[in-house]
Amino acid sequence: MTNLTTARAILDQLIAFDTTSRNSNLALIEWVEAYLAEHGVTATRVANQEGNKSNLFATIGPAVEGGVIMSGHTDVVPVDGQDWSSDPFVTVEKDGKLYGRGTSDMKSFIALTLAYVPAFVNGSKPIHLAISYDEEVGCLGAPAMIEEMKVRVPAPRLAIIGEPTLMKLVTAHKGISVFKVEVRGAEAHSSLVNHGISANEHAIDLMHSLIELSRTLKANADPDSGFDPPYPTLTIGLMNGGEAGNILAGHAEFQFDLRCPPGYVTEELLAPFKARCEALDIELSERFAQAGVTFTKIADAPPLSDAGSEDAIAFVQSLTGENSPPSKVSYAAEAGQFQQGGFPTVICGPGSIEQAHQPDEWIAIDQLEQGCRFMERLAEELR
Repeated sequence: MTNLTTARAILDQLIAFDTTSRNSNLALIEWVEAYLAEHGVTATRVANQEGNKSNLFATIGPAVEGGVIMSGHTDVVPVDGQDWSSDPFVTVEKDGKLYGRGTSDMKSFIALTLAYVPAFVNGSKPIHLAISYDEEVGCLGAPAMIEEMKVRVPAPRLAIIGEPTLMKLVTAHKGISVFKVEVRGAEAHSSLVNHGISANEHAIDLMHSLIELSRTLKANADPDSGFDPPYPTLTIGLMNGGEAGNILAGHAEFQFDLRCPPGYVTEELLAPFKARCEALDIELSERFAQAGVTFTKIADAPPLSDAGSEDAIAFVQSLTGENSPPSKVSYAAEAGQFQQGGFPTVICGPGSIEQAHQPDEWIAIDQLEQGCRFMERLAEELR
């Protein structure tokens, strides 16, 4: 059985696990544990607080310094409301493509790494497999695993995060911070505006100030940042408020994210907005005890910078054979968390981000073939 055939078979199995972020990923974790055990590899779980999800890491080969972390997330985005032409959790081959939720983002990378475990076991330097949960909802799972790996894994040479990049090298990504703002008003008949507080009115006012901040960030962009778009982006993705058209809204809330290239400090950018929320909270609560504003950070993942990862970049370039300059991407990933943990980190994996999260998500079989060549060169390098 060739490694491509093995990778295909493993991918079929991984796709069959519905690891949408709202679900448990333990069935997939158990399957990977059993697969590794067949090859004499012991894995370590790092579970979430509820115990219904888990990260997993394992050292494949000798427990010595100078190895390579190969990391990917197990969770996928929902298929609800999407128009799929086949079962999203059954891999379907058609016209040189493999269809299924997670084929591109990013179970193919995990499948390729697992397919080469027999080759990695015999290396003089190790591969450290690291798979996480809840990347898609804010990169929530990986930090606890990274802390464990810092203590228990011999210092690696680099970490490769297998997000879909068409097997091209990515050396930087934006960070992401996600926030929720809740405005509590006081309900009253809409004709008696002096008898209550419209939470909607104040929420809209706060959102307007965020839109102004977004425009300022765009106007002050560094056109040579290498990112597309080149500036920090702020988007309001969710908003909700009110119960009826003739009632002053008693409650309103909205959620926004801020995605910054390396070099920006999110807290500094949002400090005036946070201060405004705090002042409004006091103002509203003085009028009605139940009224106020709550500003909450939901998720926070740091950016990835190419600074300090020169050796990792050169190493991966030797594996891909690419001579073109590395790219920078505007999406967030766990790579920044690995770098923050002290590991020189890059991104490189099969598939395209353009297919990620889409109905009929797919990966070209050619991408798996390129991934196999990458893994073969990596295994040879580790010997």
